Amino acid sequence: MANASTNHARSPFMWRDPVWTAIAACFLLLALFDSDQLIPTLRFSTGALLGTAPFILFAITAVGVLKASGAETLIAKAFVGSELQMIVFAALLGGLSPFCSCEVIPFIAALLVLGIPLSAVMAFWLASPLMDPAMFLITSGTLGWDFAIAKAMAAIGIGTFGGLTTMAFSGSLLLQNPLREAPTKSGCCGGQTPFQGQPLWSFWRVAERRDTFIDTVTSNGVFLFKWLSLAYVLEALMLHYIPASWIAGALGGNGLGTIALAALVGVPAYLNGYAAVPLVDAMLTQGMSPGAAMSFIIAGGVTCIPAAVAVWALVKPKIFIAYLVYAAIGAVCAGVSWQAMSLWLA
Repeated sequence: MANASTNHARSPFMWRDPVWTAIAACFLLLALFDSDQLIPTLRFSTGALLGTAPFILFAITAVGVLKASGAETLIAKAFVGSELQMIVFAALLGGLSPFCSCEVIPFIAALLVLGIPLSAVMAFWLASPLMDPAMFLITSGTLGWDFAIAKAMAAIGIGTFGGLTTMAFSGSLLLQNPLREAPTKSGCCGGQTPFQGQPLWSFWRVAERRDTFIDTVTSNGVFLFKWLSLAYVLEALMLHYIPASWIAGALGGNGLGTIALAALVGVPAYLNGYAAVPLVDAMLTQGMSPGAAMSFIIAGGVTCIPAAVAVWALVKPKIFIAYLVYAAIGAVCAGVSWQAMSLWLA
């Protein structure tokens, strides 16, 4: 999954997990300073979680099947043929793959060592953190199918843009020798290598693959539950305590400046691709423009810590900077396009 494996390495004690700690702190502060808002906040967040539950259950089951069967190895089929063909397919599969940002490290390292063009790798890297099956379902359940489809198209478009631009400058010294001498070992997934060879759809017949399915469903389920719990609590607090006029004044305009500002704000304010969905929903309710919402969620998705660390771990700083520049340009373009589309549909 794009981000869902982040923080999978959990403390054996729930209260040592910063996410659960943050949730508890929110309710403690409410109990101390505004007890009348305690029950409404709990009711809102619980109702939102129950409403999202069918999407979560379907998503984690689907991703568990993909990983246990080894279907993610089909991604390798994108990196054949002409360079242009590789870029297009890499961008498409980047937005559909169940990889988290850290699981792509051994996969991408092998591709670069084998001489796969950096342009195709860049296309996959840019698209992968922005969308995956679980994120698509959760986004569609909260922000609507049109927003989810637009975000998926933006992910593919940004990946294609980054890949084509990298191909255009492939002869430049700036983009040569992308790999570090010794790639940094980092990540949230332990650098696990996906199953090799052809997918085994009847995965339940193999003990190792059954264990992979159970572990994937459990870990992703816990991850999504805790992050969405925090997100819905924050959404309730935001709707209650932050005046709508503030959001509408800062991010409610239709101009390019508002969309660019949303992209800039999305970088430090982003939690992860899943927790951001309810927060964007709250900001839209308070007057955030559709284009700014798209720009915010795209910029934050590419530059969130797991995705950025995955890139930094493997490539030299100049390639990392190119990655960030592509993300910024792509986020603004996606925001402008979605703003225009929203106005046209209105």
